[in-house]
Amino acid sequence: MLDLRLIREQTEFVKERLGSRGDNYDELIDQIVSLDEKRRKIIAEVENLKHRRNLVSKEIGVMMKEGKDVTALREEMRQVGDQINELDALLRNVESELERLTLFVPNIPHESVPVGRDESGNKIVRVWGEPKEFDFEPKPHWEIGEELGIIDFYRGVKLSGSRFYGLKGLGATLERALINFMLDLHTKEHGYTEVFLPFLVKPYCMEGTGQLPKFSEEMYWCERDNLWLIPTAEVSVTNLHREEILDAEDLPLKYVSYSACFRREAGAAGKDIKGVIRVHQFNKVELVKITTPEQSYEELESMVRDACHVLELLKLPHRVVLLCTGDLGFSASKTYDIEVWMPGMNRWLEISSCSNCEDFQARRMNLRYRPYRGAKPRYAHTLNGSGVAVGRTMAAILENYQQKDGSIVLPEVLRTYLKGVERIG
Repeated sequence: MLDLRLIREQTEFVKERLGSRGDNYDELIDQIVSLDEKRRKIIAEVENLKHRRNLVSKEIGVMMKEGKDVTALREEMRQVGDQINELDALLRNVESELERLTLFVPNIPHESVPVGRDESGNKIVRVWGEPKEFDFEPKPHWEIGEELGIIDFYRGVKLSGSRFYGLKGLGATLERALINFMLDLHTKEHGYTEVFLPFLVKPYCMEGTGQLPKFSEEMYWCERDNLWLIPTAEVSVTNLHREEILDAEDLPLKYVSYSACFRREAGAAGKDIKGVIRVHQFNKVELVKITTPEQSYEELESMVRDACHVLELLKLPHRVVLLCTGDLGFSASKTYDIEVWMPGMNRWLEISSCSNCEDFQARRMNLRYRPYRGAKPRYAHTLNGSGVAVGRTMAAILENYQQKDGSIVLPEVLRTYLKGVERIG
């Protein structure tokens, strides 16, 4: 969430920066400012009443020693006590509503983010590799996967409904190989610590990273236990240190985690309905960093390089895109998308999204660090990025490595994970 002091003291700046996202948040910000003013007035009134009660209590003590009648003063203090209780109850209600409203306010875009209403305002930063020239019409991955018998859409739907699929034989093996390859790369070469965490989390974890309350319809909820299925390992990993105070000398913390991810995709009806691109369950290797404000943007660039390294080793053409204000995610202050070339689909496809959330998530989960011994704690900066989406990577391999005879030549870097298998066909 945003710093309430920033909203209060720089209201027009906050409105202007949030407006660059393409939506109008003026009314919401005005409500927050109004509630904050009401909250501060109530606090001041309560403090005045408590000060009056303290003074009169001392006066009552003196009068009683002198044998004077204190009945009227005691009645006045009873009424003051009732007023304080009423105001405390009102304050709790105001603060609860204030907190609820602030949870719907997105992060402020960083000054380096280009202003734009949608993805048409995004900027290509760099491109790696050249799309392969085929001497035949390249097929999309869903056709390749079914023809090779390694992706089973029919039985995935039979088991769980639309937007589910299954993997068989070398398809399942390739998925597992990609997960292990990515985890090994990020831990052994990029310096991340691997963690494996629950796929079900408490509501406050989803609130901490910004999925709740705004995007509840996009997520899966287990009502009986009040637990949520994670849409990305970002949720569990970033919350790992919630409500803690870290030492600056230990930062940055760099974590990598495999998880299954679960999303309703309620807002994406009719989009990417074929293949493994937009499904309700998929695998992902996630990168998370917790760092200081001074380091966070350098760490963002490093995270993007780490994610791109996966695709470079797989020799998959890709490009890095800086998202504009209108295409930013709710919690992000700045985001780079990494897009891989899909010849069978004839398009660039997002395969990773790397974001700096600054202290937006840290405030929601009370994640802080101490700059030096004895210093006042500050909110940390949190970053997250796919390192990378496993199913989409497999799809990219199928499309980019397809042969005229219908077989798939597997990337050399994966063959040790596949016990020497070089081809699917």
